[in-house]
Amino acid sequence: MSHQLPDVQATGPEVTVGLSRVGVTGVDKLVKIARADKRPIVLMAEFEVYVDLPSWRKGIDMSRNMEVIDEILEEATREAAFRVEDVCGDAAERLLEKHDYTSRAQVSMEAEFVRREQTPATDRETQHTVDIVASATATEEGTREEIGARVVGMTVCPCSQGMSVARAKQKLEDLDVPEETITEFLDEIPQPGHSQRGHATLTVEAAGDPDVDLNDVIDVARDAMSARIYNMAKRPDEDHMTFESHSNAKFVEDCVRSMAEGVLERFDHLPDDAVITMAQSNDESIHQHNAHAERVVEMATLREEVNGD
Repeated sequence: MSHQLPDVQATGPEVTVGLSRVGVTGVDKLVKIARADKRPIVLMAEFEVYVDLPSWRKGIDMSRNMEVIDEILEEATREAAFRVEDVCGDAAERLLEKHDYTSRAQVSMEAEFVRREQTPATDRETQHTVDIVASATATEEGTREEIGARVVGMTVCPCSQGMSVARAKQKLEDLDVPEETITEFLDEIPQPGHSQRGHATLTVEAAGDPDVDLNDVIDVARDAMSARIYNMAKRPDEDHMTFESHSNAKFVEDCVRSMAEGVLERFDHLPDDAVITMAQSNDESIHQHNAHAERVVEMATLREEVNGD
């Protein structure tokens, strides 16, 4: 004799308060990303899956959530997708379809992505790692997808560099070096400043298909700092990075503003309601604290601010 198992989740809660997000985290899946005329990239991605919960329902169907996410991600593993954010979007839309009590479904993922590149001075092949972040939110109004990356680079503090310039100028004057020579020397040879490892985050969220290339996102974020850094570096590469970063000293605020310029230059096709998230965190080398700056802004506002409209 079989027994009907009770659906406790569908009963009413003792406290009738709705919940913004209920779901599962730490879901690991392999995802294939297709590339034209190349083998697909395989990522080990960690997913989070959420739906909203009305006040009249005790809980979500956790097993159904896992069933849906397994189904869509297993398909994504077999059939290579062209964009990781589309994988999130497909899953969010399926969640919305399968839950008649929810009005909002969210799927997000993170994965480590490895790119090959050449060292800046010795032109040797090396690799660098990037954290991909992608997400999607599906509602009855439609689906918005987000793609982005967290990258590491190098910054140099303009304030400490300015003090070094003043010290060098005073010493050269004491040595009776002509003013014209002092100016030329200081223009050509950047003076010391304390350097920091910087962490830049850039994401783009938009409805429909915004046509954002992940590689472009990575490049804009890396180039917003004082200099790129490289996993493998010979002495000429180290000299290149040191000189370049000290020639391009930036505060944490400057990095976010440089990112904003890069977004407008590389993603000018984005619609006005696309949401850009830009953040920079610097691991200070002469302080125990760190520095942080960020901006979340719609593309229309960003265009107005950068262009001075």
